Amino acid sequence: MKILPKTYTPSEIEDKLYQRWMDRGYFHAEVDEKKKAFCIVMPPPNITGQLHMGHALDNTMQDILIRFRRMQGYSALWQPGTDHAAIATEVKVIEKLKKEGRDKEQLGREKFLEECWAWKDEYGNRIINQLKKLGSSADWDRERFTMDEGCSEAVKEVFLRLYEKGYIYRGSRIINWCPVCQTTISDAEVEHVDKDGFFWHIKYPIVGEDGAYVEIATTRPETLLGDTAVAVNPDDARYTALVGKMLKLPLTEREIPVIADSYVDPEFGTGCVKITPAHDPNDFEVGKRHNLPEITILNDDATIRCPGSPYDGMNRYEARKAMVKDLEAAGLLVKVVPHSHAVGVHDRCKTVIEPMIKPQWFVKMEEMAKPAIAALKSGELKFVPESYGKTYLNWLEGIHDWCISRQLWWGHRIPAYYCDKCGEVIVAREMPHTCPHCGGHSFRQEEDTLDTWFSSALWPFSTLGWPEETPEYRYFYPTDVLVTGYDIIFFWVIRMVFSGIEQTGKLPFHTVLIHGLVRDAEGRKMSKSLGNGIDPLEVIDRYGADALRLTLMTGNAPGNDMRFYWERVEAARNFANKIWNAARFIEMNLGETMPAEPAASALLPQDRWVLHQLNRLTGEVTENLEKFELGIALQKVYDFIWEEFCDWYIEMVKPRLWNKEDPTREAALWTLREVLSRALKLLHPFMPFITEEVFLSLNEEDSIMVSPWPVEEARFVFPEDAAEVERVKDAVREIRRIRTSMNVAPGQQAEVFVVSEDEAVLDSFRRAEDFFRVLGRASEVKLQKDKTGIREDAVSAVIPGAMIYIPFADLVDVEKEKERLAKEEARLESEIARADGMLRNEKFLAKAPADKVAAEQEKRKKYEEMLEKVREQRKMLGA
Repeated sequence: MKILPKTYTPSEIEDKLYQRWMDRGYFHAEVDEKKKAFCIVMPPPNITGQLHMGHALDNTMQDILIRFRRMQGYSALWQPGTDHAAIATEVKVIEKLKKEGRDKEQLGREKFLEECWAWKDEYGNRIINQLKKLGSSADWDRERFTMDEGCSEAVKEVFLRLYEKGYIYRGSRIINWCPVCQTTISDAEVEHVDKDGFFWHIKYPIVGEDGAYVEIATTRPETLLGDTAVAVNPDDARYTALVGKMLKLPLTEREIPVIADSYVDPEFGTGCVKITPAHDPNDFEVGKRHNLPEITILNDDATIRCPGSPYDGMNRYEARKAMVKDLEAAGLLVKVVPHSHAVGVHDRCKTVIEPMIKPQWFVKMEEMAKPAIAALKSGELKFVPESYGKTYLNWLEGIHDWCISRQLWWGHRIPAYYCDKCGEVIVAREMPHTCPHCGGHSFRQEEDTLDTWFSSALWPFSTLGWPEETPEYRYFYPTDVLVTGYDIIFFWVIRMVFSGIEQTGKLPFHTVLIHGLVRDAEGRKMSKSLGNGIDPLEVIDRYGADALRLTLMTGNAPGNDMRFYWERVEAARNFANKIWNAARFIEMNLGETMPAEPAASALLPQDRWVLHQLNRLTGEVTENLEKFELGIALQKVYDFIWEEFCDWYIEMVKPRLWNKEDPTREAALWTLREVLSRALKLLHPFMPFITEEVFLSLNEEDSIMVSPWPVEEARFVFPEDAAEVERVKDAVREIRRIRTSMNVAPGQQAEVFVVSEDEAVLDSFRRAEDFFRVLGRASEVKLQKDKTGIREDAVSAVIPGAMIYIPFADLVDVEKEKERLAKEEARLESEIARADGMLRNEKFLAKAPADKVAAEQEKRKKYEEMLEKVREQRKMLGA
């Protein structure tokens, strides 16, 4: 029998065990028709990534589910991989080139892409290796990359299918433009943040009516250069006579019409709205309805494009200042009103985006959204917690066409080709040879690449070999559960759902398990700007991966944010130590023996009690995991190991272990080893490393990872024994309570009487006498049906079916206790008087911080409670 080292040192076991698992292929899942399939796809981390607490939580949850199902006998595939992360990677590579004195444009597309692939080779595996440190049991043999050959073929296939179906089109529409990243971004990548700004009220003179004007209010005065109308509500009596008249557009030589459109809210602002179709999505729709010109007045870098104007070439904000100054000088600025409003910023670089009209590629979303909505409403798709289904529905029900083109070089290049002779657009897998329109033979490929989410939307099936009908695709698809944060429901989850249904006819998964953010101890989001981020690798280096995993899952409820406390990590490490020490204790008592399972009749009530408790726990934990109640399952296992097994059962059996001649000693040893081994299996998905090390030291098996998950068994159902031992535990708790309240020294033993008219109750204490005497620190245990021989001053306690009595004199030296209590009473009275003095002091109450006053009030309350207990004890002693 192997005996564990004296000290539990995570760094000495974790890497070694992980390599052992890898070498033996335990993470690898095969197509096996004899087994049920279970599959989770890993949200592919970016190749620019560094492991952070969000990754650690997300992957710990996935690992728990995959380890649980693997032990249950499923062919459990956790499909890993990484994302090319178009914008993020391109920005990183451009930054790297700048430091080297090189430029993207000078390099050219092909050379720049070589740099991107070199970046992928250097940094692509960094976060994967960090996930391995966490204990992630993904099938690394099947690792994929969103731009590998197979995934790229899937992307091309989907693009062609959607184009042929008429769902992909190219057109000039209003898009979100990032002036810093110099690319289109989707609505999902726009964050709306509140910013302090102004409403500038401006006069637009009415042509031909000297001194007459309409007043508009705008938060973006620089865009007036692109105005092509002013709109009023057709039912607004104030402006009915104005409709059809022309206005002189300030700071320009142009005239624009007044139009009527129900889009205008007559209650908001002045009731007159400037219409800039090229730079506002709502104005764009108004412009289409009224055939208004679309005048683009911004360059891609957000400088003003207005040839002949003094503002041409100015930065958008510099132009704003200059134009406001000129409006004021011309007498056209009515007033400036402070106004806080939501501004759209790029979620990656935080630059204020500009709505702009550009020719882009779009996906029509109306038809594809319908089955994705129906899947949730029918219950075929479930969110855990259910409330996040509303986020999903709200986004889908208000969805716009998806702009999928990006002005980037790194990514999947759009498979569209333009005929150099006639401009015909041909969408094809490869460069065409002949133009079907003009017969030309010269083509150029579309420069734009696809939105990153276009490829990651296909992840659940592209990773399994689709569009080929591979054995893996047929067996593992649809996948089972998606584990992700609530922040990417509309980025990724929705797109996977409608893409899965459209391309495969099936949902990509049946359940979406949502987790929250990991926040700091003060509840703040971890961020670089706040400097409050905690590196998971630092936690692993200091305390081990198991302690980090336990910390992240303790109290974890789906969808809820959690706070990270170092104290919790230390508590998790202490739990690991508890397990380690319990295992060492068992091993040292086992020696060279490996006891066989005894007959149930050979087990004592305490053995049957702990087996019964574990059996019930097994059923509950299995059910919790199947319902994705991971935090609840963990807490139950934690409580059983720490309290029921270590604090109670081990202490109960010690008298039997100490006596080598005890005929029940072997039954106790078998129970100890069996219960801990089974409990370790329940804990394994949460704390894989320590459970493996301890399990292998107790059992002659290959690995806990591939051992069967425990199931409830009728042979371990012992309700009567469980009830009997729980009664004895109640008695021990009451004795401990009495001793604590009376400050009895730990080594002080006392006579204990158990009184009950029920012979069955007394029998239960007879059967438990050896451990009851030890745990109750009893010099002697007397079992009787009445109070005969028990002194009147005996301290008593009630438990179900019996009374416990302890002679007072056995517990304390009465005279010494009277003296101690008198001193304690005087001390507490003094403390109360001091607190009263402070709380009646008007200067203190006026100047002290509120929390200090509250603390003093709390102290006084505590002293009052303590004084009341002391006086009760003195009264009992007759002092």
